Amino acid sequence: MRPRSRRQTAIIPCVIVLTLLLAVPLDAAQYKNFRVAIYIPVAMVKQMQDPRWLQSNWDIISRQVKVDKVYIETYRSRQIADEALLEQVKRFFTEHGVQVAGGIAFTGNEALQFESFCYTDPQDREYVKRVSELTARHFDEIILDDFFFVTTKRDSDIAAKGDRSWTQFRLELMDDAARNLVIGPAKAVNPRVKITIKFPNWYEHFPGLGFDLDQEPRMFDGIYTGTETRDPVITDQHLQQYESYQIFRYFENIKPGGNGGGWVDTFAIRYVDRYSEQLWDTLFAKPPEITLFAWGGLLQPATPENRDAWKDLHTSFDYDQMLAYRDPGRSTPPTMARVAGYSLDQVDSVVGQLGKPIGIKSYKPYQSVGEDFLHNFLGMIGIPLDLYPSFPADADTVLLTESARFDPDIVVKIKSQLQTGKNVVITSGLLRALQERGIEDIVELRYTEQKVAVRDYFGAFGSNLLNANPSPEILIPETRFHTNDAWALVRGIANGNGFPILTMDRYSKGILFVLTIPENFADLYNLPPEVVSAIKDYILGSFPVRLDAPAKVSVFAYDNQTFVVQSFLDNPADVTVSLTDGFSKLKNLVTGEVINADAPQQTPRQRILMSPPRTKFRITLKPHSYAAFAAAK
Repeated sequence: MRPRSRRQTAIIPCVIVLTLLLAVPLDAAQYKNFRVAIYIPVAMVKQMQDPRWLQSNWDIISRQVKVDKVYIETYRSRQIADEALLEQVKRFFTEHGVQVAGGIAFTGNEALQFESFCYTDPQDREYVKRVSELTARHFDEIILDDFFFVTTKRDSDIAAKGDRSWTQFRLELMDDAARNLVIGPAKAVNPRVKITIKFPNWYEHFPGLGFDLDQEPRMFDGIYTGTETRDPVITDQHLQQYESYQIFRYFENIKPGGNGGGWVDTFAIRYVDRYSEQLWDTLFAKPPEITLFAWGGLLQPATPENRDAWKDLHTSFDYDQMLAYRDPGRSTPPTMARVAGYSLDQVDSVVGQLGKPIGIKSYKPYQSVGEDFLHNFLGMIGIPLDLYPSFPADADTVLLTESARFDPDIVVKIKSQLQTGKNVVITSGLLRALQERGIEDIVELRYTEQKVAVRDYFGAFGSNLLNANPSPEILIPETRFHTNDAWALVRGIANGNGFPILTMDRYSKGILFVLTIPENFADLYNLPPEVVSAIKDYILGSFPVRLDAPAKVSVFAYDNQTFVVQSFLDNPADVTVSLTDGFSKLKNLVTGEVINADAPQQTPRQRILMSPPRTKFRITLKPHSYAAFAAAK
């Protein structure tokens, strides 16, 4: 056998800690860095009428997961819980030392494509009001599951809409429903009640269905984040794994300190590791609480299908170790509750060592749409982002996607950044949206309707081929520029002709970059790693942590010189992390092992932009695994 090299052993995912976890006593203290809640839908609440059923289920779940709180649902899809039963269930959990809160899922009929209530129908309005009052009678805290939106287009809706757009009508309609059907009635019954609205994962489409990220966080006592991203292949929502982290950060920036937690379910996953990844990525965003949806899902079996490619590699989610977690004799079949407990115990100590999350600041105005979920695709190629609802003028570099067009003053704000010596990155989608809106006053770069298929790539200022190996063909929009006014820093080649992938233009004291986005955003994953590295050289600038890796490897950075690198690949990945500020060592936050840096380097591209030299560290990530590090000098 070959001995393991330092590079191979540096990030053996959590083996030492996980071995210790198997011996954790069942009465161990709760998690140190977050709380855990379980949501109980009304159908499950009704089954809790049987005390023996409730006790046996609780015994299974509580042996595997340290539970701080339960949300007891009072209503869903025309089912209302009996009030005496609510008190009975509340009493069971409080007697077991668990905090209780109410939950409401304002669905009209889930079976009919999540049909909502009709909020222009007086009978439906009265029904919603009655559910709010009932729930407030029994709980001092209520959370709305993510169905407080509207889908109906009945005659009463059409008449009430008038000449407004459906988006504007629905935003105003749901703001009214929040005030007059939920918050007002509930607080009239129980002045102590605190009401939280949980927003779902499909944030790009909120305005069109009445979710108001501008007004509703101000109306409600708190908000909550749907961080469930499930599987990107078998679902149709275009949700990428990075979103479990990024969406919490966006909502935290919308209501700082008022974002109660992240919410993960057990649905639509091809392999059990995907559930753990969602839990970890949520917690890497530093929420105070994580909710497990739902009670019944935690009792489902945890099976090992579709993970043969990495099953023997002792990855961050080690199925065999999970089997023995809190059940050394492996006497009971594994459930999703055991997967949750194993995963949460493992990450708890890591989360406690991470600082405040940081990233390249990006701007998504309230009620904006455009280049749906693109931020998460960029996160999946290793560009760390922090998304804001207001323009982050304090940032040295701001990244803007098409959604920024909803700010009528966006060109003025771009100019201001550049005139103060800062850099701005815009996507080709935003360039297209700002044509004839003043962007030509900064750069006469034109988005055309031509599409080009490229597969080879060259860098700037010479004939340097970036990709040594053939790469898949991808379709990009063509942009055109004036020679010597702007420069194509990275070019895609089609049949001997070059087309910009990344373009720069100096304006005043700053630099404007235009990043061409493929027609299929997932084709970002088909860009060769050397091309993505060239792009990062320019747009990441002096950001303290830089990741060079294959696509589907992400980095999460923090303000205390710590970071997490995570692979969503099915095979091992060699990655390079580079740091500014002269750090010469990395300490693995799980194993304690130290990795020494290569000699500091400054690439030609970095010299052009006067970026600081970086020290590099080479590591290998196992499939579906993460590693956490602290930098030291």
